[in-house]
Amino acid sequence: MRLVIRKDYEAVSYHVAKYVKERIKEFGPTAQKPFVLGLPTGSSPIGVYRNLVKFHQAGELSFKHIITFNMDEYVGLPRDHPESYHSFMWSNLFKHVDILPENVHILDGNASDLDLECQRYEEKIASVGGIELFLGGIGPDGHIAFNEPGSSLNSRTRVKTLAYDTIVANARFFDNDITKVPNLALTVGVATVMDAREVCIIITGAHKALALAKCIEEGVNHMWTVSAIQLHPRGMVVCDEDATLELHVKTVNYFKSIEKVHEQLIGTDNVGLQGGVKSWRGAIESNTYHQ
Repeated sequence: MRLVIRKDYEAVSYHVAKYVKERIKEFGPTAQKPFVLGLPTGSSPIGVYRNLVKFHQAGELSFKHIITFNMDEYVGLPRDHPESYHSFMWSNLFKHVDILPENVHILDGNASDLDLECQRYEEKIASVGGIELFLGGIGPDGHIAFNEPGSSLNSRTRVKTLAYDTIVANARFFDNDITKVPNLALTVGVATVMDAREVCIIITGAHKALALAKCIEEGVNHMWTVSAIQLHPRGMVVCDEDATLELHVKTVNYFKSIEKVHEQLIGTDNVGLQGGVKSWRGAIESNTYHQ
């Protein structure tokens, strides 16, 4: 697992957006081989989406051959409600880029059969070959998507009752009135996210520092569902300095030192997007030179 630390929210947002752009470019999507991207909502990815739109407007990124699957949606909230995740995604990303509407997949919280809707969502993901890269944010209690504390780490897309703390946290989007916040949601499961070939989690702010510490420094725990990323072969967490406040200084220094080795000893040109060394010969020669 990689931990990338940046100065603040803006720096984190730019880093993740640039990473997404470069991963798509490296993949080389076509109509026959689309890039499948998992996406979150909430405050964490807004800056990422803003930067992705800028890349698109600059001609650096196309969504024409990208298929997206969103993490979750409220149950019972009209699709055109300003706080529905359908509205969120179209307002913050989709309407600003060249994505094909038929390639956008968001759970239907108003389906007549919610269990069937969840089953079909998993089937849709499988039918396109799985998700290449899943982006995610977390809550202060370490939940990923709406997989609240206590969720099974083997969970799949399902109907979920929201924790009271989550309802209170989301009340800011509903005139600070918790009675207006839906108490049920459809969400991808922890296993759904971890089945992606790569997972990138965004964690910013001091209010999420404890969750980051639980994710990085302690064991996998269903009470902190984001900790499941420890088991992923290509998991990456991108955080800001404020989010590191509960980490041990040694932990922070360790992950920063890895980036320093990449930059000063191995050379960034010889390091792949996912942190692997492209040429061991080049790395050895570079290391010898710097000595």
